[in-house]
Amino acid sequence: MNPTEATQPVTLTPAAAQEVLSMLQTQSENQGKPLRIYIEKGGCSGMQYGLLFDEIREGDQAWTAHGVDLVMDRISAEVLEGSLVDYSDDLNQGGFKLTNPNAKRSCGCGKSFEM
Repeated sequence: MNPTEATQPVTLTPAAAQEVLSMLQTQSENQGKPLRIYIEKGGCSGMQYGLLFDEIREGDQAWTAHGVDLVMDRISAEVLEGSLVDYSDDLNQGGFKLTNPNAKRSCGCGKSFEM
């Protein structure tokens, strides 16, 4: 399935897209692979976010944002609906950050949450 822009479960900011594209240029083993955004059990709040270059799997939602191919499994897409993935190269709080409007509580690091 290729959702339209209006049905993309997660929004990728231009800064995040630029960092992903930069990573793809330096990591030849990941070229041609979409970025998977997912959730899994773990972290200090019970669930944590994950990003990795991966293959498209059956049942995934797939879309492109700012030149980056993205995929998500159905469960992650439901939990992360309306979320924003951003990137900052700030020295103290740098890296990818996912803001999830569906989380009841998030930890201070921004990498885990409670539903």
